[in-house]
Amino acid sequence: MTEKGEKNSEKRKKRKESFIYGNYRCYYSYRIDRKLSEDPRLTLMKKEWFEGKDCLDIGCNQGLITINIANKFCCRKILGIDIDPGLIEAARWNLRRIARAKSPGGRLMETSKPLISNGDRALDHHISQSTGEDEVRSSQEALHPIEGTLLERVSFRAENIIETTQASREMYDTILCLSVTKWIHLNWGDEGLISLFVKIWRLLRPGGILLLEPQPWSSYKSNKRVSEVATLNYSRIAFTPDVFQEILLDKIGFRSMEDISGSLAGTVTGFNRPIFVLRK
Repeated sequence: MTEKGEKNSEKRKKRKESFIYGNYRCYYSYRIDRKLSEDPRLTLMKKEWFEGKDCLDIGCNQGLITINIANKFCCRKILGIDIDPGLIEAARWNLRRIARAKSPGGRLMETSKPLISNGDRALDHHISQSTGEDEVRSSQEALHPIEGTLLERVSFRAENIIETTQASREMYDTILCLSVTKWIHLNWGDEGLISLFVKIWRLLRPGGILLLEPQPWSSYKSNKRVSEVATLNYSRIAFTPDVFQEILLDKIGFRSMEDISGSLAGTVTGFNRPIFVLRK
């Protein structure tokens, strides 16, 4: 191979490995029909799972789902965490922009470039619509105890939930783990997956719920070469997604597990994944 060919090969490898955790910059545009104004997964969720509750969104990406849940379902607090500090920076920017749009006379933060990708504009537009961007100029709506305090209710933090060692005192009523398990599995193997489930169990209050969207085994195959670690772990995985129910109910200790997805419309081919509600 020529020197130029070697450099190009190295560049391609670096680009591919930059998203080894599934930390795509245009994730929402990959999986959602651009004609839709709302992530179709939100239609499956019930307000009582979030209203007045403390919530955690694991693998929040740019934070659009997190912010939309806070606005639509009126949770008391919601924390979004992601392994990628760049995505957390984008999530915080999105939160400030949307919160300022809800405040009387609020001005958008000036920045050299928008941190939200162009492909995610459809979902972002829906959030602006649902926050009443054109209507929240009245002080009456701004003082609403739920709708007027996005900055107080939503927060984001860069965190690797698998490698976090300190004991957390935070407890949650509802935890979301949407399309995250494959990336945990490929990067940390079966041990990492079990660690994730155990940590979620410990973070949930009694009676709390987990909303879990696991990727199918076929999806693992298409991503097993994103890194050498992923390739090695793929070959060693014993706990394939079809046994997650047994692990979560019989080993971890959840009381029940219900598939709420049915026929989920509006997702791009390959992203129509089952969504489960597990109750502690």
